[in-house]
Amino acid sequence: QVQLVESGGALVQAGGSLRLSCAASGRTFSNYVMGWFRQAPGKEREFVARIIGNGQVVSYADSVKGRFTISRDNAKNTVTLQMNRLNPEDTAVYYCAASTAWGTQSSEFAYWGQGTQVTVSS
Repeated sequence: QVQLVESGGALVQAGGSLRLSCAASGRTFSNYVMGWFRQAPGKEREFVARIIGNGQVVSYADSVKGRFTISRDNAKNTVTLQMNRLNPEDTAVYYCAASTAWGTQSSEFAYWGQGTQVTVSS
């Protein structure tokens, strides 16, 4: 079992930056692929970014590539999503998730946080 708690969501103006954090507890953190997903009102949850257990491989959704950066600190059991050049389309609840597979589908992630709200005003 892995417990995940996100933090850092806020209201920010378009063009601004925000840093989301996810604290994990439970089983060995470095064994898990960590991902960030988001869900906007009326839309399905979508993949944002993922990072492999040792932190050496990452991937991003096309919509955030070049603006968002995912990283992890296995010593502190945390994963971070640095979000730059935010725009109103980034408004959503952001979720941290853990998986034993290298996938981008929600169904492949067994553990989820409660989510943190990011709102970008125009």
